[in-house]
Amino acid sequence: MLFDVTRSELVDIFGEDRIATVPASAFPPAAADTEGARLLQTVGVPTGTLRLREPDEDSGRLPLVQDVVDAEDFEDASQDAGEWPVIGWLLNAHLALDPGSGKVHAFDADEETVVELHTDVSSLVQVTLRLQRLLEEFTFSGDEDEEEADFERLDGEVDRIRAETSSTDPLPFQDDETVWSVVGDEIAAGQRFKGNSPGARSLYG
Repeated sequence: MLFDVTRSELVDIFGEDRIATVPASAFPPAAADTEGARLLQTVGVPTGTLRLREPDEDSGRLPLVQDVVDAEDFEDASQDAGEWPVIGWLLNAHLALDPGSGKVHAFDADEETVVELHTDVSSLVQVTLRLQRLLEEFTFSGDEDEEEADFERLDGEVDRIRAETSSTDPLPFQDDETVWSVVGDEIAAGQRFKGNSPGARSLYG
């Protein structure tokens, strides 16, 4: 694992009811015992920005890439990509786990592009944790005169997450077009703050 992520760390920050997991039975046999699948079973991912896929009600399995997109439309996709389990959804991209390499790929059906988004699932969990925690904990001053400074501070926090992530795994923020780069830009612009978070209360009253 690139990042040391634990269930207790997620629970301490978000609480048990905000952590989504995927049961072992949802993975195809070739993926069920991989490190990435075990992380999604035992550690999980905080809910909010990233949505994990729900297993099919009838089969109890995650959909495969070939079930949600036409893999042949993706020129850069691996020949066996159609058999990879789809583990999540982020913006407009299906996230799929390559059981062989452990990497997480993002399939954008609209653009017919596929990119390597994470070197392993621990990176997926870590980026989700950092950005979701920023959305939960960031506070604006509430002073109109300080609004510009508040957004500079917010932009600095997003940049810090980008830099700290990229020093270990360059894939999530490898360019301005990755789905995580877009999410980071949206957060820096004051979007995605929800519910009863300090940021949402300051922005929306």
